[in-house]
Amino acid sequence: MSRSTIGRLDRFASQLRQMKKKRLLLLFIVLFISYVSRSQDSAKHLSLQEAITASVSNNDAIKLSALDVQIASAKFRQADAIFLPQANFSYTALTTNNPLNAFGSKLQQRSITPADFNPKLLNNPSATPDFSAKFELQQPLLNVDMIYQRKAAAEQVEMYQLLSERTKEYLYFETEKAYLQLQMAYDENKVLNEALATAKAVYKTSNDYYEQGLIQKSDLLNAELHVMNIETQVKTSQSGIQDASDMLSVLMGQSTGTVYTIDSISITNAVIADSAALSNERSDFKALQKGMESYDMMIRSSKMSYLPKLNAFASYQLNDKRLFGFNANAYFAGIQLSWNIFNGNRTKNIISQQQLEKGKIAKQLDQQKSEAQLQINHSRRQLYDATFFMKQQQLAVEQASEALRVFQNRYTQGLVKTTDVLMAQTQLSQQKMGYVQAVFNYNLAAASLKFLTTSK
Repeated sequence: MSRSTIGRLDRFASQLRQMKKKRLLLLFIVLFISYVSRSQDSAKHLSLQEAITASVSNNDAIKLSALDVQIASAKFRQADAIFLPQANFSYTALTTNNPLNAFGSKLQQRSITPADFNPKLLNNPSATPDFSAKFELQQPLLNVDMIYQRKAAAEQVEMYQLLSERTKEYLYFETEKAYLQLQMAYDENKVLNEALATAKAVYKTSNDYYEQGLIQKSDLLNAELHVMNIETQVKTSQSGIQDASDMLSVLMGQSTGTVYTIDSISITNAVIADSAALSNERSDFKALQKGMESYDMMIRSSKMSYLPKLNAFASYQLNDKRLFGFNANAYFAGIQLSWNIFNGNRTKNIISQQQLEKGKIAKQLDQQKSEAQLQINHSRRQLYDATFFMKQQQLAVEQASEALRVFQNRYTQGLVKTTDVLMAQTQLSQQKMGYVQAVFNYNLAAASLKFLTTSK
C-alpha cells in the first residue's frame, strides 16, 4: 500500500473521529439542556410566609393539637348531663309461675279476681304471662359536685386551646428555621460556585504555564486536584439544598422531592436583644396555669361530694297479658334526697391525690419558666456573638479577597507558587463560608429569641 493511500486513510479516520466528537458533544449539550429544564420545572418558588401558612394548615402536629381541643370539648359537653334529663324506654315480655311474681303481674295488669285468692292458686299458680311497656325519666336537680366537674372540664378546654396555640408558635419557629437553613444552603452553594470558577481560572493559567514549561507537573496536578475537590463540595451543597427543601416539605405536609427557590433574607433587626424578656403570658405557661385551675375545680368538686344530692324521677308503665296489649297503666314519680355519709375515706384520698397532682403542675410550671429563661439568655448571647462574628467575617472576607488578588497578580508574574494561590483561594472560600454561617446563626438566634418571648 502506497504512502499516499495510507495518508488518505489517516485523514479519513481523523475526520471520523472528529465527527464522533461533534456528535458526542451535541448529545451532551442536548442532555444537559434537558437536565436543566427538568431541574427548573421541578423547582418551585416559596416565600417564608407561604411556608408558614402551609405548615399551619397541613402539618400533622397542628392537626393532632386540634384533635386534643375537640376531645376536651367533647368531654365538656358530656357534663351537660348535670342539667339535662335522662329518658329511657323499655318493653319487656316474660312468663313465670313464681307465686309472688305471678300475683304481682296480675296486679299490674289490674286483672285480679276473687278466684285468684284461692290458696291453691296462690301457692301453685300456672304460667302467667306479662307484657310491659315502660317509660322512665330522671331529672337532676341539685348536684353541686357535678357543677364543679363541669367547670373543670371547661378549664381543660382552654388549656388545650392554649397548647394548640403554642404548637402553632413552635411550628412558626421550625418553619422559619428550615427556611433559614435552605437560604444558608443556597448561599454556601453560591460561594462554592464562585470558588469553582476561580479554581478553574487558576487551573487554566497553570495549564498554560505548564505547556510553556514555566511550572512543574506537580503544580498543575495540585490545581487540577483543587478543582476536583471544589466540584465535590458543590455537589454536596446541591444535596444540602435538596435536604433542606425536603425538610420544608415535611413541615408543610407535602411530599418530598421538590426543590424550592427562596427569597433573599436580609439580616433581621426585628428583635432587640436587650428588651427581650420572659413573659408570663406565653401560651404554654398559661396552659399550665389553666391546668392548675382545672385541678382547683376538681378538688372543690370532690369536697362538694360530701353534700346531699337532690334528683327527681318518674315512670309510666303499661301492662297486659297479651302481646302489644295496653290494658292497664300506672305512673310512679318522686324526688330523692341522697347523702353519702361515709365511703371509706375514698373522697378524702381522692382530694389528697388531686392536691398532689396540682402541686406537680406548679413545679412543672416553675421548672419550665427557669428553663425558658436559660434559653433566652443563651439566645441573647448567641445574637451578640453572631453580630460580632459577622463583623469579623466581613472584614476577613475583604482581607482574604485582597490577598487572593495580590497572589494572582504575583502568580501571573511568576513570583509565587501555584500552591500559594490555591491556599489563598481556599482561605477566601472559608471566610465566605464563615460569614454565611454567622448570618445564619444571627437570624436563627433572633427567631429563637422571638419564639421564646412570644406572648399573646
